[in-house]
Amino acid sequence: MANVGLRIFRTIHRPSKEVIEEFTGLPVANIADNMNRMSCINAHIRPINEVPLLGPAFTIKTRPGDNLLLHKALDLAEPGDILVVDAQGDISNSIMGELMVRWAKKRGIAGFVIDGAIRDVGALKNLGIAIYAAGVTPAGPYKDGPGEINVPVSCGGVVIHPGDILVGDEDGLVVIKPQDAVELLQKTKTKNLAEQKAIKEIEGMSWDRTWVDKALVERGCEIIE
Repeated sequence: MANVGLRIFRTIHRPSKEVIEEFTGLPVANIADNMNRMSCINAHIRPINEVPLLGPAFTIKTRPGDNLLLHKALDLAEPGDILVVDAQGDISNSIMGELMVRWAKKRGIAGFVIDGAIRDVGALKNLGIAIYAAGVTPAGPYKDGPGEINVPVSCGGVVIHPGDILVGDEDGLVVIKPQDAVELLQKTKTKNLAEQKAIKEIEGMSWDRTWVDKALVERGCEIIE
């Protein structure tokens, strides 16, 4: 009999490491621009250190303030996985701290995205593992459940499935469906080249700005001297 709300799915389909690694160093903003700016996790989930984030999602849905299923996920996730925790945005209780992150790092987990609160931030800033969270509080977690592992979750306003590719930098996070990854890579690399060209034009004071006035005219803007 199904026990909805307290289930663990052990098997997920991860994209190839080669495809994931192609996103290394690509700015999140440029990736998002090529996804019509519709796949960015909400800005309330912020990085707590400067470690870039990249990897496939290993999802956890928890009761707010409870981390029993997150503890189980620490033992199930594979090296390179990103643990994505839907704690419903509640920041009344932290659901992760230093000891859990140290264990995750030993197991090769690549990072965390937590729509909830964390603690021990002073230590977490210096552990060399990417962590994004919605808040910080010293109040500790409960360990009663329920929760689910490797189900679709909502994190920062975006639905994330197990195996989705997550990319994070100082700007924030973007979520990529594996079936879109190859085409998106090419578009993002093309945009990067265009931006490098624009930077050179700015330095040489030759950046084409005529589009601004054209857009204003098209919108009927009135210019008053």
